[in-house]
Amino acid sequence: MLRDVTTEMKALAGAMLPLEAEVDAAAQIMVDALSAGGKVLACGNGGSAAEAQHFVTELVGRYKTNRRPLPSIWLGGDTSQMTCITNDFSADQVFSRPLQAMGAKGDVLLVLSTSGLSENIIKCLETARDLEIPSIALLGKGGGPAKALATLPLVIPSQSTARIQEMHLMIVHLLCDAIEKAFGE
Repeated sequence: MLRDVTTEMKALAGAMLPLEAEVDAAAQIMVDALSAGGKVLACGNGGSAAEAQHFVTELVGRYKTNRRPLPSIWLGGDTSQMTCITNDFSADQVFSRPLQAMGAKGDVLLVLSTSGLSENIIKCLETARDLEIPSIALLGKGGGPAKALATLPLVIPSQSTARIQEMHLMIVHLLCDAIEKAFGE
């Protein structure tokens, strides 16, 4: 089993090489926003939520080196808020309403979705567009409707949720590397 997954990962890692320029562009969008006083807002569902939260933690805390904390917010971080929005509005708005409340021109949104089909991710991307906040979407399975809504979609060429999430985490760490280099002390 390990051999099969390792072989699959090697093939997928090679298929990721055409995304190098887009990953670099995503990092630059984030560096530019943070340099200008903006913040990064991130969201996702399930395992993608964990990866979005992981990314924000690396920016606020540290990745590899000590540097100043960088303004970043995980949009799913308040259980009371999420259940209120789900109850009083709809689950489709659990990320878009916090983005409306905390996002501003000059910020950047990062969404993670293995399929690009989740209505709450789609609504959040639409809200970002309305607020003129650039969005970066880490996607898979062709990207779904989210691909067309994101300023910069990065679509992992796989149908496997596990492999997509592993590649998303690799990209998250590449973004952290680039951001940390820009803000290192």
